[in-house]
Amino acid sequence: MPRFMGLVRMEEGQDNPPQALFDAMDTYIGEQAQKGHFLDGGGLFGLEDAVNFVVREGEVTRVDGPYAEAREAVGGWALLQYDTVEEAIANQEEFAALHAKHWPECNMVATLRQISDEPPAAADA
Repeated sequence: MPRFMGLVRMEEGQDNPPQALFDAMDTYIGEQAQKGHFLDGGGLFGLEDAVNFVVREGEVTRVDGPYAEAREAVGGWALLQYDTVEEAIANQEEFAALHAKHWPECNMVATLRQISDEPPAAADA
């Protein structure tokens, strides 16, 4: 059964979501978990305490938040499982629609990516 990663990217500095969205999400996630679609997930704190490790030209550099240049940040994630890609897409659209309905002033992007069950091929293979 295909697995997916759902990500929510949001503009930094938005107000907290209204209680109506939290209530709708609790119901939606509960239903999806009961059907075996929602495996795990959660919200993320803001970028103020984020730590990035940047690799460039064989060197690793640590960059601590906050990041003045950041306009969007990943605000939440979910590990999902569906029978088909089409079903996953339809449910991700439903998830995004909950935000539009219960928090219309929110600016966000709900991304769905299928998880590869195979390791990537080596570049020198």
